Amino acid sequence: MPTSNYVSLSSQIALDNRMQSVARNVANINTAGYRGEAVSFSEILADAGSDSVSFVSMGKTHISREKGAITQSGNPLDLAIEGDAWFSFQRGGEVAYTRDGRMQMDSTGRLTTVNGEPILSASGSPIQVDPQGGSLVIQADGEIAQNGHAVDRIGLFEISPDDKLKRYGGSAVVPEGVAFPLQDPAKARVLQGFVEGSNVNPMTEMTRLIMISRAFESAQKVMETSEEAQRGAIRDLGETS
Repeated sequence: MPTSNYVSLSSQIALDNRMQSVARNVANINTAGYRGEAVSFSEILADAGSDSVSFVSMGKTHISREKGAITQSGNPLDLAIEGDAWFSFQRGGEVAYTRDGRMQMDSTGRLTTVNGEPILSASGSPIQVDPQGGSLVIQADGEIAQNGHAVDRIGLFEISPDDKLKRYGGSAVVPEGVAFPLQDPAKARVLQGFVEGSNVNPMTEMTRLIMISRAFESAQKVMETSEEAQRGAIRDLGETS
């Protein structure tokens, strides 16, 4: 296969990786707290005889930490974080983190995610309130009060900006390092009755989708032109032999 075909093939593999990332973003435009994906590419140099050939890497996918738009819902169990922090919840034996603060109270008074997973306090334990104790008032620091009495505090956790995030279903993530309770309350605050949306920009993703489709077409044409030239060369050699 000619070197140009290998270069085009590497481009198509990279574009396919980017296409899948864009598809996931588009599918989660309306997912509360969702953090979109971005792909970074690098150049790979390989020797081809006396020349160096530049290939495109498959790309490294990372999760964007850009904030989503915060909108008012009026539901007292809807929470949003303004600033750099995360809610945490327990899924089986693991702890995950999310910006989706849509919470529910089960029949026992335990606060959970919309999927029924326990929301964790600042100490890392499930949050329990009185299911018959009246409405909850949640302060900016996460403190929960019922009938004027503090009952617990919703955990706000920091994840180092250097830690890579791994998708954990829906809008949840797990850091490669260790998340720790928010130390500086000035960095983030809880907003009761608000929801943070996805940070995916629909127009940006549609533009990327169009650009990727055009790049696919260009790479395919390069391969078709190269293959046609190769077939022509073979025909010419056959005629002169």
